[in-house]
Amino acid sequence: MKMTKVPYKINLSEEEIPKYYYNLRADMIEKPEPLLNPATREEMTKSELEKVFCSELVDQELDNSNKFIPIPEEIRELYKIYRPSPMIRAYNLEKKLETPAKIYYKFEGNNTSGSHKLNSAIAQIYYAKKQGLKKVTTETGAGQWGTALAIACSLFDMELEVFMVKSSYEQKPFRKNIMKVFGGNVTPSPSDTTKVGREILKINPNTSGSLGCAISEAVEVASMDPNSRYVLGSVLNQVVLHQSIIGLESKIALEKYGEYPDIVIGCAGGGSNLGGLMAPFVGENIKGGRSSRIIAVEPSSCPSLTRGKYIYDYCDTGKITPLAKMYTLGSGFIPAANHSGGLRYHGMSPIISKLYHDGYMEAKSYTQSSVFEAAILFAKSETILPAPESAHAIKAAIDEALKCKESKEEKTILFGLTGTGYFDMLAYESYLEGTMIDHVPTDEELNLANLSEI
Repeated sequence: MKMTKVPYKINLSEEEIPKYYYNLRADMIEKPEPLLNPATREEMTKSELEKVFCSELVDQELDNSNKFIPIPEEIRELYKIYRPSPMIRAYNLEKKLETPAKIYYKFEGNNTSGSHKLNSAIAQIYYAKKQGLKKVTTETGAGQWGTALAIACSLFDMELEVFMVKSSYEQKPFRKNIMKVFGGNVTPSPSDTTKVGREILKINPNTSGSLGCAISEAVEVASMDPNSRYVLGSVLNQVVLHQSIIGLESKIALEKYGEYPDIVIGCAGGGSNLGGLMAPFVGENIKGGRSSRIIAVEPSSCPSLTRGKYIYDYCDTGKITPLAKMYTLGSGFIPAANHSGGLRYHGMSPIISKLYHDGYMEAKSYTQSSVFEAAILFAKSETILPAPESAHAIKAAIDEALKCKESKEEKTILFGLTGTGYFDMLAYESYLEGTMIDHVPTDEELNLANLSEI
């Protein structure tokens, strides 16, 4: 039987939007370690977590047994605004590379937030509204999560306070303005508006900030108001769960043309995009079904997987959040101010960390100049300007495709194009003008965190 040629874009129908999130933890043989109370070092209880997070999100956070979690119809209706997202065959990139590999990318940038983050933002604000809350607080690095959350809050008439990493606040003013367009209040972090922010500034008045700092401020503000809760755009189990819609749609789209990825590649900062994209494919690996290599790609300037330690650590710089067992550089680690884009969190999702530790996936790191080189090659081939975060996955996909060129193997490569780079033009300008700096922390710099099991 003659196979129909795969089109440039594989578009699913609205009816094919998944009705369930896939909970990868249910299929994991060894589960991620639980969150610990920072004061008692005991496992966090549901009631303790509900002081910080929405009740139903806490249930999702703690659920290690239910494989499929129903997606409420209200969420699916809002997903229809921009989902299903397209699966694209990178024919032009394949031609440019002269590779026999088949390259596919799942494009999550076709919404106003410009990234995959809206998938979890809509879900989290739906549950917050359902609980009767009036306000949520959060942090954002490059601004994608803050933008997505501002959009979701506007859909549900929810008040939003965002603490944005100071270096990104200054480098990406347009993302800040989009948050404000949708009603979000944005503060550069660390700030003098919170106790923890003032303490951080007292120690280092000129700090460029970090996600750890911003998380501390957001949690502090939320904890002072019974009608508020803190929401997070990555790392947590609940967020990886929501992002599984990316992988589920990817699997459906590829199966329409008899395809299955030999290699699945995603950029990794906190782990939500990679966790969501790889979820159904890792599930098959664990269950002994079809097999895919899974590759996490991170920046050399913030290399939590490739150079971090797998220990319990604080999720924030102020040391007020639960402790998580993860690969971490230390809660006090602050990436160099010249690091462009997101992927600047000091740790990695407990799910990703556990899978990496147990050998289910690989990890690579790249300098930002090599990443931007790959981004421009991709843009010239596929006509989409990728976000710096996404370009990490692009760089690894190109490398794997070139290996196939050498070995003459026709492997199928799938990577996540998490978003667009139209608000990252200062970084692109820096690369094009030759002023971009590749900062790779020395062992001495990493050792300053003095990491040890807490």
